[in-house]
Amino acid sequence: MVFSNIGYLLLFIPLIGYVVWYIMAGHKKVPALKVSTASLFIRKGIKSYRNYLLHVPFLLRVVALSMIIMVLARPQSTNRWQNSEVEGIDIMLAMDVSTSMLAMDLAPNRLDAAKQVAAEFINGRPNDNIGLTIFAGESFTQCPLTVDHAVLLNMLNAVKCDIAAQGIIEDGTAIGMGIANAVSRLKESRAKSKVIILLTDGSNNRGEISPEAAAEIAKQFGIRVYTIGVGTNGEAPYPYNGHVINMPVEIDETTLNKIATITDGNFYRATSNTKLKEVYSEIDKLERTKLQVKEFSTREEEYAIFAFIALGALIVELLLRYTLLRRIP
Repeated sequence: MVFSNIGYLLLFIPLIGYVVWYIMAGHKKVPALKVSTASLFIRKGIKSYRNYLLHVPFLLRVVALSMIIMVLARPQSTNRWQNSEVEGIDIMLAMDVSTSMLAMDLAPNRLDAAKQVAAEFINGRPNDNIGLTIFAGESFTQCPLTVDHAVLLNMLNAVKCDIAAQGIIEDGTAIGMGIANAVSRLKESRAKSKVIILLTDGSNNRGEISPEAAAEIAKQFGIRVYTIGVGTNGEAPYPYNGHVINMPVEIDETTLNKIATITDGNFYRATSNTKLKEVYSEIDKLERTKLQVKEFSTREEEYAIFAFIALGALIVELLLRYTLLRRIP
């Protein structure tokens, strides 16, 4: 509830003063007729109902005045939709889960570092539809687009690099297939902005679709692809048969850059945990397309109820004053 003439509510200040005056004046009343004793007029231990109603007219008058002040202030109800901003973005995370993602140049390894930063990214975008595609030598959808980010985070946490070792999918790096799978999830989307964030640590060596062809398909559907090459420069420690060996880092930056260029996205190189966080932070800032929702408001006058209460209180006060509590001069 709002008040159109809120200044009238200040009238409650003198009304409070009136109540205080009434209470103080009641203790200083001088009797109109003095007698030596009132015992002849009062039956001990018994009070008339008039004694209990003595102050009711005053209370009714205070209620009536309070309601009149409320009427003057013009109370109004309102139906209002606040200005709000909706992201309007659908995002597919395409994550490389080939065995090379176990390299430990990022702590504790590339995959776990990528999962941690991706989780922070997801938590920072509660209003977006986000899904997850994983790929090695093949690709499949780990989690379709959803706003239930608790489910998405559980599915992300379950991602491991042993799916190739278990024979679930072929090992390798099928970047084109990863993009194509993500595109299949976004192509029907009606979101204002559609984005794929592709993270890989190698070069395309598997799959029936080339990265460039997949990028062209993404472009046809208005999907931007941000590519991230994760891994240090030179060599990286890699666990192998219970030992740690150094393996060369081979990231096809040329292809990743080309994918980003075709789809009007960007290519990033993340050589450390800190750099990876910075990359996701920059993408987060770039993909903040807002849909403005205009505020609509309707107001209705609500003074009637207060006016009826004021009128009722005045009528009851007058009835009491000129009937049960009538005074004889």
